[in-house]
Amino acid sequence: MADNFVLITGCSGGGKSSLLAQLAARGYAVVEEPGRRIVRQARGADDPVLPWNDPAAFARRAVELALADREAARGLHGWVFFDRGLVDAASALETATGEPSLRALDRAHRYHRRVFLAPPWPQIHVADAERRHGLDAALEEYHRLEAALPALDYEVVVLPKTSVAARADFVLATLEA
Repeated sequence: MADNFVLITGCSGGGKSSLLAQLAARGYAVVEEPGRRIVRQARGADDPVLPWNDPAAFARRAVELALADREAARGLHGWVFFDRGLVDAASALETATGEPSLRALDRAHRYHRRVFLAPPWPQIHVADAERRHGLDAALEEYHRLEAALPALDYEVVVLPKTSVAARADFVLATLEA
């Protein structure tokens, strides 16, 4: 278990990336979301690894990236913040394929006991080139994670809907408590 690996997950468009940018600006190590990297690295609109073309292939690739990210971060000291990560990827893989992978992967690759969950925040949710799905799909994803995290024995801490700086302060204070 990596006690310094902190997972920030939750609803798409809930402000996770902005929060992680704030934490990075404060000098903390941050690992970018695997899904966004997969979409950026795709070889055209027909690439089968894109989530809208083949959700299972996308999820498998996200699991691979999340595992590689954890390995790469192994030597880092202090808090290391992950924008999404293995729990998200394995949950998506289970949803896409029905393959029970979440619990086994999580047992072998734990994050800090406290996981931060960005709640749905329709006022800031926007689709973009890397996130094409709308709020309904984001809510499904959020509810799936909201159920999975406590079942995996994580303490879920819901992020407040406040400024980015205040959210970063909240995360750091919660981790130090």
